[in-house]
Amino acid sequence: MAKILVVDDSMVARMCHIASIPKDQGHEIAEASDGLSALEAFRAMEPDVTFLDLTMPGMNGLDVLAAIKEDYPNAVVIVCTADIQRQTLEMVEKLGAFGVLSKPCSKEVLQEKLARALEKAEQNRDE
Repeated sequence: MAKILVVDDSMVARMCHIASIPKDQGHEIAEASDGLSALEAFRAMEPDVTFLDLTMPGMNGLDVLAAIKEDYPNAVVIVCTADIQRQTLEMVEKLGAFGVLSKPCSKEVLQEKLARALEKAEQNRDE
């Protein structure tokens, strides 16, 4: 059983992501709707995998990612965004995201990325 945090200011997007996470694996799922609550939830939960939106009011996803990686360098964060500009993707990579999902993404793509992210989280625990 893994701990998964889903962060997006859109309730619809959060629900779509959560609905795509396999129910039969008993994952603990938390959600946040903005950057500050995302950081609070992350620190309280220390999730195995975080799905993080970039465009949010207040503290954006890039700032959240930077703060998470500063305190938790091995955190496995998947950025979910409709902004697929090269500059944005380079910044996400530079900040240490595990990967990027283009929004909207299919259930299959999300599940595939989640499976790889959970493997990475397991490797990080073993190190």
